[in-house]
Amino acid sequence: METLVVEHPLVAHKLTALRDARTDSPTFRRLADELVTLLAYEATRHVRVTGVTVDTPVAKARGVRLAQPYPLVVPILRAGLGMLDGMTRLLPTAEVGFLGMIRNEETLKAETYATRLPDDLSGRQVYVVDPMLATGGTLAAAVRFLFDRGADDVTALCLLAAPEGIAHMDEAFAGSDRPIRLVTAALDERLNEHGYIVPGLGDAGDRLYGVV
Repeated sequence: METLVVEHPLVAHKLTALRDARTDSPTFRRLADELVTLLAYEATRHVRVTGVTVDTPVAKARGVRLAQPYPLVVPILRAGLGMLDGMTRLLPTAEVGFLGMIRNEETLKAETYATRLPDDLSGRQVYVVDPMLATGGTLAAAVRFLFDRGADDVTALCLLAAPEGIAHMDEAFAGSDRPIRLVTAALDERLNEHGYIVPGLGDAGDRLYGVV
């Protein structure tokens, strides 16, 4: 898996405010939205385009447009929903699918409870959005699911990542010939005994939407 940690003062500034335990949910949602848009700029460097010619008021000009089929954005429910608007703001023509996955707190393995995706993803570029790459189990399960449906290029956007999660992804897809990328705002120190990222920012879903 190709990993890019986006180093930019605005990214660091917004991430610092997200980490702060005093940041309330409305502010957290706004900051997450803004941060995702910054990450999406880097994540879409490999988006597929096709050449076109347009008429300017002066002359013809060569340019590009997004190629079809358009990219698919897949938030991992529920926390990934907090990243969806920031992603589609940059890719307004993208289609959106949903994948509901939850981590079993005893086994730390991902379990799927809902899907809303095209049956055939052949030839599609997919952007998975999920705030945290912790153990890597959820993201690995999501990528396998998308590959099984035919996707041939997957980029994940995460606010934070842990070394253990990246190692898990590298091991899980060591033999894959399909591109897998991770774009994140920071690579944190480690996971604690409960599988949470340290220093992290807590439970992203709870901080986005409250404890339910």
